[in-house]
Amino acid sequence: MTSANTTVTRFAPSPTGRLHVGNIRTALHNWMLARKAGGRFLLRIDDTDAERSRETYVEAIRDDLAWLGLEPDGEERQSERLAHYEAAFEALKADGRVYPCYETAQELELKRKIQLGRGLPPIYDRAALSLSEEDRAAKEADGIAPHWRFKLDHDTPIVWEDGVRGRQKFDAAQLSDPVIRRADGSWLYMLPSAVDDLEMGVTNVLRGEDHVSNTAVQIQMFTALIAAQHNGSSTMPDFAHEALLVGSEGKLSKRLGSLGCDAFRERGIEPQALVALLARLGTALPVEPIADRDLLIESFDLATFGRAPARFDDGELDRINAALVHKMEYRDIAHRLPEGMDEAGWHAVRPNLEKVGDAAAIWQLVTGPVPVPDLPEEDRDYCGLAAGALEWTDDPWRSLTTRLKEETGRKGKSLFLPLRLALTGQASGPDMGELLPLIGEDAARTRLEAAARGA
Repeated sequence: MTSANTTVTRFAPSPTGRLHVGNIRTALHNWMLARKAGGRFLLRIDDTDAERSRETYVEAIRDDLAWLGLEPDGEERQSERLAHYEAAFEALKADGRVYPCYETAQELELKRKIQLGRGLPPIYDRAALSLSEEDRAAKEADGIAPHWRFKLDHDTPIVWEDGVRGRQKFDAAQLSDPVIRRADGSWLYMLPSAVDDLEMGVTNVLRGEDHVSNTAVQIQMFTALIAAQHNGSSTMPDFAHEALLVGSEGKLSKRLGSLGCDAFRERGIEPQALVALLARLGTALPVEPIADRDLLIESFDLATFGRAPARFDDGELDRINAALVHKMEYRDIAHRLPEGMDEAGWHAVRPNLEKVGDAAAIWQLVTGPVPVPDLPEEDRDYCGLAAGALEWTDDPWRSLTTRLKEETGRKGKSLFLPLRLALTGQASGPDMGELLPLIGEDAARTRLEAAARGA
């Protein structure tokens, strides 16, 4: 049983597709809000839409949260709670807070067009409330099943203190009575969500600013459910609405809707890089490559959230990912590295990596084979001299380059580049002082001799 003082947050995705970056950010912030308060983070699968919901997406949501390290403290399925919504519906019906409507979708659309044409807001006109019992019976006798709306209280202004947006006030008369139940008996989002939040003891609802008007409506639903003595908490949650994500070009991007954990994994993004970026995106706090989640949680504060759209930048994510990879310890990453790469190998290649998966390609510089470079004649002679001068000391690279500098007078690029090309086949890469001992004396001499002979 949840204590009255326990902070309870929830993440409530619909299993109609994969989680995208906006969903991930919402889940993360709710998880952080709960963890900072020592509370509970719930996963609620909003699967009342039986036609579009898929079990494969439910599994994908669980897997994605696990990959991100956002393990919920409990899980609920709306499809298993239909009796709760029916009971709440009947309680509201008895109190006169829901009413049946018989307009078709085409009729409603025509009404909206007429209102817009007159310069009026497209608000439902409550025509169904004027129907008599005989009118309703006649429509149902004609086979027209009603959909149901929640009746807003036009005499009571809707006011709340939003955790991000500050004081919010809505005139209920300027809002449409929301449809809560379809003609086929299935539920829309509004009522089940309010019922669940009360019954599950949710204390804080943190979601995107596109839900602000939904919150205005649901506040009256919470009030009506509590007044109807519906089972659950007698206190509605606190609400906060964070700015939506936009793309790097500064506009709302359809691409953001396709950026999911599967896409990030395929790119080799570390989950902690995504967490570090999204944890502070849209806040006044600097986005930094922070691997310690406790530090991120400690600094999490709704007061730091801004009202401006939060800009998601793939390039910034890549930079954070690379910075975190550069800090990774061998013991934590060994199981993901190429066969044969030891701690010395990891330390040699780590500074040149953007992603852990890149280690295999760089490790090829050690294990070979490497291409023989096409060098000018003087550099081929130089590599032949190097093959003969190679001595296997504690620091063979320093010993070799020091001796070659003394014998040839070369320095800088002319001293180092032909050797790097001969030993790795590349003009840039890991520090040769760390790489050469990993290549080994025999392989190093063989590669130098091959470069001396030419491609």
